[in-house]
Amino acid sequence: MNANLLIVDDDDQLRTTLAKRFTRHGMTVTEANSGEAALATATEGRFDIALFDLHLPGIDGIELLERVKQLQPDLEVILLTAHGSIDTAIQAMKRGAYDYLTKPFHLPELEIHLQKALEKSHLSRRSRQLVEQIRYESPRYRMVGSGPVMRKVFQLIEKVAPTGTTVLVRGPSGSGKELVARAIHGNSPRRDQPLVAVNCATLQESLLESELFGHEKGSFTGATQAKPGLFEMAEGGTLFIDEIAEMSPALQAKFLRVLENGNYRRVGGTVELTADVRVVAATNKPLEQEIKSGKFRDDLYYRLNVFSIVLPPLCERREDIPELVEHFLATRVVGSARSRVEADALEALKRYDWPGNVRELANVLERAQILAENHIITLDDLPDLVASNATPGVSTAHVDSRHLHEIEKRHVLEVLKQCGNNKVQAAKALGISRRALYRLLDHYKPESDGSVSAATPEEVK
Repeated sequence: MNANLLIVDDDDQLRTTLAKRFTRHGMTVTEANSGEAALATATEGRFDIALFDLHLPGIDGIELLERVKQLQPDLEVILLTAHGSIDTAIQAMKRGAYDYLTKPFHLPELEIHLQKALEKSHLSRRSRQLVEQIRYESPRYRMVGSGPVMRKVFQLIEKVAPTGTTVLVRGPSGSGKELVARAIHGNSPRRDQPLVAVNCATLQESLLESELFGHEKGSFTGATQAKPGLFEMAEGGTLFIDEIAEMSPALQAKFLRVLENGNYRRVGGTVELTADVRVVAATNKPLEQEIKSGKFRDDLYYRLNVFSIVLPPLCERREDIPELVEHFLATRVVGSARSRVEADALEALKRYDWPGNVRELANVLERAQILAENHIITLDDLPDLVASNATPGVSTAHVDSRHLHEIEKRHVLEVLKQCGNNKVQAAKALGISRRALYRLLDHYKPESDGSVSAATPEEVK
């Protein structure tokens, strides 16, 4: 494995043994015997992966993890401890650890975990590099996400932007289709020319035709003077046509002609005009079904679908939600200072399904900033539908979500058992509200022996 590895452990023998083993595997290994020494090392050099002992003199492993991740966000850290516990594992995962192993461990198992951590580190770094390569008009309107879905989107934008190819962007409302169009335009040779946008759903057919192609004086009632259309306004640049499935079949035929040969006429005009415009179209509808129902022309579909970029709903890329939260809190500050989100509130944001996608998340965070006390966003500042998704603070950003769910479930049920199935006491022991515990128990479903059941009305009281 070709990688830069940082090993931090106050056990000299273990540290030296690991360093020798992984050096033989082709890694460049740096050692540190304390958190302070590790911080100094991380400030000076770049690392791909790291092994941190949890119990270090001075700065412990979890604090070191947080501070090093601030210096090197792409670094993946595996924590080692001789005092393993579920609580500590959950805490480490919340703070961004890739994995967690309890001493003594098997070296082949550690090697497998390091290899997977290295792959994730490389993917994260490549994704960030792609984002940095893509130019945006402002930090506020850049695209955010380092998960596999967004990495693919960034790669496609990087490939298609320098060309003149027509692009079809597909995805649900609020997923960021216009941001894709702006990124394509901003990274193309046309970047210094206009980017013009129109939403087909907001205009009647006759008005949309006039808006796109322009009209001559007297061409219809109210046309008191000639007016250029968006194709003329976007000359040399890019025309973004949103919700293109709302365009009527008759207008689709005229639009197809422009895409085919660049020629069109103003409404009521006789002069043939030529457009030098790149088209990026977007839709939130399944165009294949629209074709079957006769609402969309198949020849236009094939002409538009030369190059397609698909944006999934936010619920299918939950790993990007923490980054999106940080982005919105940094670029859309409400009040005198930047707000931060408590762990349980962030967990609720990650678990909510977001039917309105990224746009809904931005609006929820704006509302939460208004309600937050001392710029700290808590569950109470989130809408009820979002807050109801809260759980006892387990992050799924760095580990397998099914594995974390099982850890969480076992932990909750064990605490409940220790409290004699008293849900009020269990909620206090877990540090969560009774309402949150009831939701968890309802989510886990009753055990076969009946020991875990949803709260009765009497218990709720």
